[in-house]
Amino acid sequence: MELFPYSFRPFQVELIETIESSVRSRGHVVLESGTGTGKTICSLVGTLGPALEEGKKIIYLTRTNSQQRQVMLELREINEKHPLLGVGLQGRQSTCPLIQRDPDLRDGTPEELSKLCAERKSRSMQGKEGGCRFYENLLSTPFQEIEEYCRKHLPTVEEFAQFCDQRGLCPHELTKDLLPHATVVTAPYAYFFMPFIRSNLLDWLNIPVQDSIVIVDEAHNLPDYAREIRSVSISHRLLNLVSSEVEEYGDPEIMEGVSVVDLLQVLREQLRTASDEYLIEDDGLIPPSFLEEGLMAAFTTTSTGLATMAKSLIIYGETIREARKGQGRLPRSYMHSLGGLILFWLDMDDEDYVKLVVGGNNPAFEAYCLDPSLAARPLLDCYASVHMSGTLVPLNEYCDSLNLPMDCRMCIFPSPFPQENRRVLYLEDVTTKYEEMIKDEEMVQRMEDYTVALCNVLDRNIVVFFPSYMLMDRFLQDGILNRIHKKVHLERRGMSQSDLMNIVDEFKESAGEGAVLFAVMGGRISEGIDFPEQELEAAILAGIPYPKPTAKQRALLHYYEIKFGKGWEYTVKAPATRKLLQSIGRLIRTETDVGAAIILDRRANQFSDSIPVVMSEYPVNDVLNFFKERGR
Repeated sequence: MELFPYSFRPFQVELIETIESSVRSRGHVVLESGTGTGKTICSLVGTLGPALEEGKKIIYLTRTNSQQRQVMLELREINEKHPLLGVGLQGRQSTCPLIQRDPDLRDGTPEELSKLCAERKSRSMQGKEGGCRFYENLLSTPFQEIEEYCRKHLPTVEEFAQFCDQRGLCPHELTKDLLPHATVVTAPYAYFFMPFIRSNLLDWLNIPVQDSIVIVDEAHNLPDYAREIRSVSISHRLLNLVSSEVEEYGDPEIMEGVSVVDLLQVLREQLRTASDEYLIEDDGLIPPSFLEEGLMAAFTTTSTGLATMAKSLIIYGETIREARKGQGRLPRSYMHSLGGLILFWLDMDDEDYVKLVVGGNNPAFEAYCLDPSLAARPLLDCYASVHMSGTLVPLNEYCDSLNLPMDCRMCIFPSPFPQENRRVLYLEDVTTKYEEMIKDEEMVQRMEDYTVALCNVLDRNIVVFFPSYMLMDRFLQDGILNRIHKKVHLERRGMSQSDLMNIVDEFKESAGEGAVLFAVMGGRISEGIDFPEQELEAAILAGIPYPKPTAKQRALLHYYEIKFGKGWEYTVKAPATRKLLQSIGRLIRTETDVGAAIILDRRANQFSDSIPVVMSEYPVNDVLNFFKERGR
């Protein structure tokens, strides 16, 4: 507790003690900790005591750069009480000065950039052309000066990159040199959950995984992230990229009488056939052996023969990678990638994967990982782990999904902010349930009318959260912008981060006057942006964000039903609950915030065990009276 640099808020002592006792017992703890509990500082203080005493390293994993920045800011406060070194780590794409100056390198994978970096450094060491001047400057710079600067200032990743750029140094290489001396490193999820990158991180830290204490921030994101990084796809775009590579490097024979072009032709035919026969809207289940049997029939071979073809692709691809590396280009080969994907497809465990055909602009065969514990398994080897989020209920679903030990501790700490400052209402005469929307043609019209009335009467900043872009588009097509008498900002599909932040800043500047922001539940605005005080005072939730019933979603539900007997609870209700809580949670970010949420869906009552909802017949009056009661 002596490391805590602030005055204690309610529940913070209990939160720190829970984390510290769990770490000391080398256990795992899963925490839902409400807004205002200070999860970042409490987790650091709770883990630092045991880490310093036992000589362990803390790996603080985040999803966003802003979360990493918060870790470094809190470490600066702790540093005033107990000097220590904390280091922020991001990929080469963010910190390598060569990549920042060469757009062609920015889409390189971590493995490709690592190989390119090694080649450049080797050339510099040997005095050859094509090296890296930033690395060369580093060799003649006293490391002690760099370490002293970092211990004194504990810079964020961005601050350290700027410091190095002004001196012509490579921040990525220097960060690697700093890591063995650090007690805390904050890094993106990929640095621990992707095997190649985790191996590098542990090497740089100079520890085995057993000496790491892992903190997973915004842990509600981890199961989906873990599934994604274990999933693979053979896409139409990849096949086109292999074709381009063949044009540049030739069309090698990968089996007697079979060239790469022959393989591409059959794969395209198989993809068209699968799309015609199995695709329903977004995706479709394909028979487990559909692709393998199609390839074996086309080339009159066995599964062993297919594996031989895939290995030949990898071998030829490796020569291309080496040639490109020698030219100072990304050591990339799409033949190599395709060969690896085919091998994976042949060898995967069908119990943990579902095979799909995916439509859209880039049709693909996809092997979707159903079991996130495959990627999260290294957590079980750590000294201890802390998993925390403001929206993690049901905690048992999270623990089951990641296969955390049976003795894993699960705790919920409420927000210390006044509960009476938030009101959540729901309406009985509307719903986004598909069957009812089809039967009642006026359902969407009523939802739009409620939205217009609330936006026009409330002279406050309002976010309208939609369960999907599809419903948002329906509102827009119906001309709702002409009925709302305020400036309406829109979060759109594929919007760049800079464009998104521009509209958010414009919306925030309307605080006190009133503006409207249309956004999507589960999107960047609903999860990652704070709106304190008058920047946001009301939220309209236009429906319940249940997952779309795609083939992938149905497979996941079936998998969880078989494995845990809780398919609907774990794969439908749990993610919807978290998205609702995340969206509503935008309202109260400080102890003085006051906010009202209105859910336009009668099914909101099904979430009353997690969200204190009150039915409303007259939402405009009820919201106005709420703000009057709170003196707003």
